[in-house]
Amino acid sequence: MFDAIWPALSFTLACNLDTVLLAAVARSRGQRISRRQALTLAALTTLVTGLSLAVGHTAAALWQLGRAERLGGVALLAVGLWCVLDALRGGAGAEEAPMEESWWAWCALAAALGVNNAAAGAAAGAMGVDVLWGMGCNFAVTLGALALGRTAGLRLGGRWLAPLGGGLLALLGLWAVIGP
Repeated sequence: MFDAIWPALSFTLACNLDTVLLAAVARSRGQRISRRQALTLAALTTLVTGLSLAVGHTAAALWQLGRAERLGGVALLAVGLWCVLDALRGGAGAEEAPMEESWWAWCALAAALGVNNAAAGAAAGAMGVDVLWGMGCNFAVTLGALALGRTAGLRLGGRWLAPLGGGLLALLGLWAVIGP
């Protein structure tokens, strides 16, 4: 069971650091994320993440198992390193996302966060991360990330979250490439 939960949990933790940052920025601006908005973010990002994991599993089924896992690991490593480099060079992140009150604006934001997870999700799926565990972990971790960001505000500083998330993805990818 640990072999199924650990990759799914570490993948979703890494992918949801931008969600922590989003909630921290909203809180620092004096805005509250309602339960409806939080559930919208969690549900839509979980749907996109689940679909991307399924795509990765399908691609892996077409290849030999060991090669697919390693290729997924290489892709996850590349996505993670790209995230780290993008954050270090000051790329756009969740801190620039508009905090509108409309439900549709939150749906669009959730879709953007989900698409942000899609490449990593496909790579993680090819690596063997279970779709159902990934979706369950993503839903729970997204809600937890929103609560953590809301609580933290910007007191802790948010610039370290993006490189940390990329680093976690890169480590997960490296773990798949070199083997556990």
